[in-house]
Amino acid sequence: MTEVIEPAIETVTIDVVLSALADPVRLTLVRAFDAAGDWACGSDVVRSTGVTIGKSTLSHHIKVLRDAGLIRTRVDGVRRLVMLRYDDVERRFPGLLALLRGDGRAAT
Repeated sequence: MTEVIEPAIETVTIDVVLSALADPVRLTLVRAFDAAGDWACGSDVVRSTGVTIGKSTLSHHIKVLRDAGLIRTRVDGVRRLVMLRYDDVERRFPGLLALLRGDGRAAT
């Protein structure tokens, strides 16, 4: 089984997170992973957003988000399942992900 390495949340910096989120496709993916709420196949999540990107482009975006500490990847046979690291990110940057929802659920 291939191990997928993610950064420890304590080492994640806000500039790296914001840089990853600056891309509209990655921002859309983070919102979709948030809505999914659990482990999901990246390609299924992309289809749910209506965004059209190729597999290699999706892999790149997933890697950037994982390296930024925003998502976790789990190997399941030949599939890679992805989940937003909501609790970790919330602990490190309180309120950030709630603000990204953009639907009024952000903490005041």
